[in-house]
Amino acid sequence: MRAPAWLCVAMGGILAGCTMGPNYRRPPVAAPPAFRGQPVPSAESLADLSWWEAFPDPVLISLIKEALAANNDLKTAIARVDESRSLAEIARSEYYPRAGYEAGMQRDRGIYKSNPDLTLPPADNKSQNLFLGGLSAAWEFDIWGRIRRSNQAALAELLASEAGRRGVMLSLASAVSQAYFELQELDRRLAIARSSASAFQSTYALFNRRFHAGITSRLAVARAESALADANANVADIERQISEKEHEICVLLARSPGPIQREPARDSVQIPPAIPAGLPSSLLERRPDLIQTEQFLASASARIGVAKAYAFPRIGLTTLLGRVSPALDAITSGSSQIAVLAGFGAGPLYTGGQLKGEYQAAVAVFEQAKAQYVQGALRAFQEVSDALVAEQKLTEREEQQRRQVTALSDATTIADKRYRGGLASYYEVLEAQQLLFPAQISLSLTRRDRHLAMVRLYKALGGGWKLNDTQWLQGHN
Repeated sequence: MRAPAWLCVAMGGILAGCTMGPNYRRPPVAAPPAFRGQPVPSAESLADLSWWEAFPDPVLISLIKEALAANNDLKTAIARVDESRSLAEIARSEYYPRAGYEAGMQRDRGIYKSNPDLTLPPADNKSQNLFLGGLSAAWEFDIWGRIRRSNQAALAELLASEAGRRGVMLSLASAVSQAYFELQELDRRLAIARSSASAFQSTYALFNRRFHAGITSRLAVARAESALADANANVADIERQISEKEHEICVLLARSPGPIQREPARDSVQIPPAIPAGLPSSLLERRPDLIQTEQFLASASARIGVAKAYAFPRIGLTTLLGRVSPALDAITSGSSQIAVLAGFGAGPLYTGGQLKGEYQAAVAVFEQAKAQYVQGALRAFQEVSDALVAEQKLTEREEQQRRQVTALSDATTIADKRYRGGLASYYEVLEAQQLLFPAQISLSLTRRDRHLAMVRLYKALGGGWKLNDTQWLQGHN
């Protein structure tokens, strides 16, 4: 028995495995041999550390854990992964035949009468029933690779959503760390401001007593009062900033605005370990945002094949197996069977440019995704280099500012001793204090910026990339 011609064509296409569109290849990215700010390239990287090793502060670790468990942006990213997984299952279902059932009933009655001039038999005007029940199936041969490319696109989008979820976790941990270090700096600054206000209060009280005793002028009292008012205003402003920063952290933790329990401010807070940034070429494999962008690029490449395949005919098989009978009980017990096996083929002849437009649009989307990926890689190299340079220069700046604060502290002590010994006026003490407190605040800000540079570096490197999702969320290996 010879096979039908269309079946031979279909099977030939399947065996040939023709797939439309380009096969995805990662576009070339010119990675620098080393990051700027990293003198010697090293395979070791800060990104190899877990987030709790990079920022070993018990309070911060607790806050990050809470954020990873409750943050709504992360919940959105997790739901987006579930959506992408379902869409991938929908795309995969096209590989398999579609089966269903059919049932119907028809009732007819004769409507014409006997006529000598007609050769038609007379109608008996009786109603007739016709019942139909059966199973049907249809299966499309993926000759041109439309289904395969569609599945490739859906899988790439699933991987992109998973990388996006990992990116949200990294961004969340970085955001909590940044806000926490900023809050710590505000606590230190508040302590400095209160100390400054206390010193200026003592100065004002002293000058006021001396004025009433006729020893000093009203000018000295006015200057002391001005310095005190400025210090008190600074305290109030810092307290406002602390409340706002606490509220920011609460939102990241999915809490209502309120205070954040923490240890008292310290002059010295542990800086995250200074570990090399690693090789620039490894960045493409670690950063979740680059992985996500590349998967979108792979999806766009597969969509080109889908658009191209729509220009070719869709070929497949359809079947129907069932019973037809004028009696309902014969559907299950009678012998009036229907068995149909047929092939189908359908394709476009003229679409007014629709298919061409869809193909060109798919190519344009791919080119956009390609440019975004390359630009994202360049921006990633920049972010790592910026953070490295910032950490180095801020370290140098902190050392010089520490020397400045030490010198001004000595000057304040000397001025106070000179005043008490009657060798100088209190203006020297006041001037020394007015120089010391801003220098202390500047040093505190630089320490904060060093912390933030390390947070940016950890995020820019794709920190914690070796951890699985469970380790990320639970905060231990």
